[in-house]
Amino acid sequence: MHRYDICVIGGGPAGLSAAKAAGNAGAKVLLIDENDRLGGQLIKQTHMFFGSEKQQAGTRGIDISSQLVDAIGRMPNVEVYLECAALGLYDDKVLTMLHKKRYEKIVATKFIVATGASERMLAFVGNDLPGVYGAGAVQTLMNVYGVSPGARVLMIGAGNIGLIVSYQLLQAGVNVVAILEASPHIGGYLVHAAKVRRAGVPILTSHTIKEAYGARAVEGATICELDEKWQVRPGSERKIAVDVVCLAVGLSPLTDLLWQADCRMIHVTELGGHVAWRDANLCTSQGHIYIAGDVAGVEEASSAMVEGELAGLAAAKELGLATPALELGLSEAREQLRALRSGPVGDKIRTGLALAQSGEVFGIA
Repeated sequence: MHRYDICVIGGGPAGLSAAKAAGNAGAKVLLIDENDRLGGQLIKQTHMFFGSEKQQAGTRGIDISSQLVDAIGRMPNVEVYLECAALGLYDDKVLTMLHKKRYEKIVATKFIVATGASERMLAFVGNDLPGVYGAGAVQTLMNVYGVSPGARVLMIGAGNIGLIVSYQLLQAGVNVVAILEASPHIGGYLVHAAKVRRAGVPILTSHTIKEAYGARAVEGATICELDEKWQVRPGSERKIAVDVVCLAVGLSPLTDLLWQADCRMIHVTELGGHVAWRDANLCTSQGHIYIAGDVAGVEEASSAMVEGELAGLAAAKELGLATPALELGLSEAREQLRALRSGPVGDKIRTGLALAQSGEVFGIA
C-alpha cells in the first residue's frame, strides 16, 4: 500500500493550490481527481478574475488552471492520479478509491478534501425535458467541447454564475432571451449585470419559470412574476419561445466523503448547506482531515485557491515542515482571505464562516 504525507482529494482550484503549497513545503503529496484532466471548474472559465494580483486578477480561469497544473507537473514530490474516485476515508487514515476502474488503497498522514460543489436543480413542470441544463453543463459544452447548447436560451438565476454564463453564451453567438431572478435584487456583481444588459438582455427580477414545454425537447417556457411573498402574481404568466432553459440557482457543497468520515457537520445556509465544522486552519473535527474550496462553503474560485493554499500549508506545518517561509505563507493566505471577504459583499460569507467555526447552529451532527 502506497503511503503519502498528504493526500488531496479534488483537482479543482482549491485542490491544485493545496497540492502546490504542500509540495512546495516539502511534503510527499498525492493529488487525485475523478476526471481525465485537472482544473475542475477553472477549465471552463474563460472570463477574467477579479481581486488583486495575488488572486490572479486579470487572468482567465483556463489560464490559471494551466499555470497550476504546470507548476505541479514540475514537482517530483507530487503525484497525480486522474480518473480516480474516492470511495471511503477511514479512521486508520486509509483512503479507498477506484483508480481507472481498479480498486486501490493508500495511506496518508493528512487529507485535504477539496471536492467542490454540485449544481442545484429547480422543481417545475417539464424540468426533465431535453434542453434543461445546469449552468455548469452549458459551460462545459461551450468552453470545453465547443458545442452550442441551443439557439435561444432562458437563464434562471442572476447570481454571478448566471450572469457570466449568459455573457459567454452571447460571445458564442447564442441568443439569451432573458435572465430571470426570483429575488427582487440581482445577486451577482453589477459589473457582470451591466455587460449583459448592454448587450440587450433583460434581467427580470421577481420572476421565475413555471413550466418548460415541448413534444420531445424544450420548445418554450412559461414564466411568471412573483409578489412580495414569493407567490405567483395572478395573471402574470406568459410564454416565450426557447430551446434551452439554463439553471443557475446555486450550488451545494459535495460533502459525502466528510459525512462518511464522521466529521462534525453543521447546516449553514450562508455557505450553501451542510458543511464540516473547521478551525481557523480549515482542520475538521477529524484532526487528519482538512477542507478547502466549495466543499467548505460556496464562494468564488479566488477564495477557493487561497483556502487551498492555507490548508496545504497548515497540513504541512502539522507534519513538522514549518519554516519561516511557510509561516509567512500562512499569514499571507489568511490576510488574502480577509481581503476577499471584506465589505458588504462579504457579509454573508463572514456570517457563515463564523457559524461554521463556532458550531452554534441547530443541525450539528
